[in-house]
Amino acid sequence: MASFSRLVRFLAKDGRTYYGDAVLPKGVTDIAKAKQARVIQGPIFGKHEVTDHITDIRLLLAPLALEDVKTLRCLGLNYEKHAVESKLPIPKYPVLFYKPITSLAGPFDPIPVHALAQEGTGLDYECELVAIIGKTCSDVPESEALNYVLGYAIGNDVSHRDWQLQRGGGQWSLGKGFDGWAPYGPGIVSTSLIKDPQNLKISTKVNGKTVQSDNTRDQIFGIAKTIAFLSQGTTLLPGDVIFTGTPSGVAMGMKTPVWLKDGDVVEVALENVGSCINKVQFAQPKSKL
Repeated sequence: MASFSRLVRFLAKDGRTYYGDAVLPKGVTDIAKAKQARVIQGPIFGKHEVTDHITDIRLLLAPLALEDVKTLRCLGLNYEKHAVESKLPIPKYPVLFYKPITSLAGPFDPIPVHALAQEGTGLDYECELVAIIGKTCSDVPESEALNYVLGYAIGNDVSHRDWQLQRGGGQWSLGKGFDGWAPYGPGIVSTSLIKDPQNLKISTKVNGKTVQSDNTRDQIFGIAKTIAFLSQGTTLLPGDVIFTGTPSGVAMGMKTPVWLKDGDVVEVALENVGSCINKVQFAQPKSKL
């Protein structure tokens, strides 16, 4: 399906934005370290080609432009230990919620915290394996589900627990859907390079300290099972983005939670993909004249 190995969208040193195939030094798998890319011509979800033209990367952007994204789906409680720390039952079916696509952000963008989200407590991090759908599909059997995946990324399902669980009346999306609260990337690694998404190390660091560390093999519902379930009676489209749940270690699960605060730096990482490094940035109150 994909002609690229590591899809990136980037601002080049010539001031233009391109899709490209990241060029990495030998032995390096972290796309965040890419300094150059082969320019891709044509629509990502249509007929395109990776050209021989190599250009310098000034800044890596969110891997897909908003106009190329269709739906942003997310799973909750998809690691058993995370369900336990959340004091919630192990789900029998995938727990699904949605974020608006305006939540998506780039791998190095700040995490903006609106004044509304500064009320109360509970600003939290969640490292997640992200799967991107590459072909239209519906009612897909689990045995064929991975054939419809464009590739994989790492994402951070930024959450505000008060708005998610208390103020929002249990409507999770209220506490997770603020602008910029789903940074992901640093690119999309093709399924030709990641043939088994269920054996990848995944982690989070806050200000350099590891707070989450697990392996995607511990997911309750793996990628194939998730896609098979989500596609039942619902057509999945090219450009659909699926955040697939977080392992244990979130602040909410601590005896004394250490919530994110203004200026904190959050790094989420996935083996063979790379890292997203985002700084928490509280919005300043507007002055009243």
